Amino acid sequence: MSAKDIWLDKVKWTEDGLVPVIAQDAASGDVLMFAWMNRDALKRTVECGEAVYWSRSRKKLWHKGEESGHVQKVKDIRLDCDEDVVLLKVEQMGGIACHTGRSSCFFQKYQDGQWVTVEPVLKDPSLIYSAKAEAK
Repeated sequence: MSAKDIWLDKVKWTEDGLVPVIAQDAASGDVLMFAWMNRDALKRTVECGEAVYWSRSRKKLWHKGEESGHVQKVKDIRLDCDEDVVLLKVEQMGGIACHTGRSSCFFQKYQDGQWVTVEPVLKDPSLIYSAKAEAK
């Protein structure tokens, strides 16, 4: 690790070397999604100016939008008071952050003892991901 990467030591990483990350729309303030980053993901996010996360299921770095085209342009990066949660203020390209084709992953609301879908699908996920798959 180079001296210029010392800023990464301030983050309180989990035992697995991860930190929770909240992505928030920089313009509206809406919470778009929650994900995880490792040191490399956070460093790459800073270097390229676009959100790069750690996929726990795939066990690899995940550049948001690499398949869907819905890249998150990072406008601001914050660390919370306990230094164990990162907040990304982003410009969500295409207006869709969720793999379900919605603007936010938080589209279900607790109401009267059940979870109710309160946000519409903006684009059919099969159209989002099949188009990219066909282009490869």
